[in-house]
Amino acid sequence: MRAEFRDVDVRAEGSTLQLRVVLENKSRESWNPENFFLGWQFFDPETNHFIQEGEWTPLPNAVPPGETVAVEMSIVFPPEAAGYLIYVSPIQQPEGWAYQRGEPFLRIDADISSGQVRVRGQGITTKRAQRMSGALQALPKLFSSPFETIGKNHRLIRSMARRDILARYRGSFGDVFWTVLNPILLMATYFFVFGVVMRSRFGADKSPTSFALYFLAGMLPWLAFSEPAGRAPHVILEHRNFVKKLIFPLATLPVNQVLAGLVTEMFAAAVFLAALLLIRGAIPETVLWLPVLLIPQLLFTMGLCWFLAALGVFARDLGQIMGFLLTLWFFVTPICYEEGNLPASAMVILRKNPIFVLVRGYRAIFLEHHAPELLPLVKLWAVAILVFFLGHAWFYKLRKSFADVI
Repeated sequence: MRAEFRDVDVRAEGSTLQLRVVLENKSRESWNPENFFLGWQFFDPETNHFIQEGEWTPLPNAVPPGETVAVEMSIVFPPEAAGYLIYVSPIQQPEGWAYQRGEPFLRIDADISSGQVRVRGQGITTKRAQRMSGALQALPKLFSSPFETIGKNHRLIRSMARRDILARYRGSFGDVFWTVLNPILLMATYFFVFGVVMRSRFGADKSPTSFALYFLAGMLPWLAFSEPAGRAPHVILEHRNFVKKLIFPLATLPVNQVLAGLVTEMFAAAVFLAALLLIRGAIPETVLWLPVLLIPQLLFTMGLCWFLAALGVFARDLGQIMGFLLTLWFFVTPICYEEGNLPASAMVILRKNPIFVLVRGYRAIFLEHHAPELLPLVKLWAVAILVFFLGHAWFYKLRKSFADVI
């Protein structure tokens, strides 16, 4: 039913748009008033969600192929002040709306305030062209938006992360000292099971102290990753009042948890460095490579937490699933045992594990006195940056639907 828009006249009169269009029949069949109409639909300009549909206006007469017809219609706006996208498109039964099948339609961008409609823009487009235009316009925001979220709200993030850490153990006997005790007790438990009971060892040095250092070095990035990743699926549900009642930067909530996980790692790192000084008597200069590992670690964790936080609103079982996946992830990563114990075929997959690259990198700079391997490090940075930007884009896209679900 190919229809081409020839002349378009849009006039605002109070709370109504008066529309006159000339359509040319570019198809091989005649259009009949019984099954060919011109209709309009309202969409939300922010979310592009459908709002309402108006009455269909039939053609005034039959239109043979190659002929034109003028159609007039009125579009009445709701009285509330708001902005709208209006799609004006031919409809032919039984096929339905032409624009949904990729044919051209008239798009009008308008708003109403104090009972007066104002047209902000109009044009002939297609769904495909609209998607491409939206993607091009969203591309700069894809790269700038995560940094804007963190930069504009850095004080709020710092304050909420501090409050989260303090409130976690408030009222307990140990109070904030549990922030230090928890990672110590966790690492001590794993050390006892794998180092004492199972007698796991790393490298040529088979002493328990060498195992302790290698194990603790591997636990450092895991602590900072697993804590926020495990909590991320519940974070929006825990702060559901912020979704419905307040204008609040929800994207900062996963960032708060990543920052709290980093604090846990810093306490664990202090314990590790003290042990390193006590056992080996010095801290190697290669520790200066730590920021090169820490930055992609934070980017990867933050992107994954944004993804999990948004998905957790719609999949309520995600928290339980992530608990299992994190346990599995921990044991398939050579933290408590030497990677040489794994079959060679498993290493092909294991090298694609970002946490494995981090574990090897931490051990290299703290214990083996050399920089991290270059190629795995480059791949880690690439994956971390990709996950960081895509995770925020995913959160931003689903953010608009949180209030409808919670």
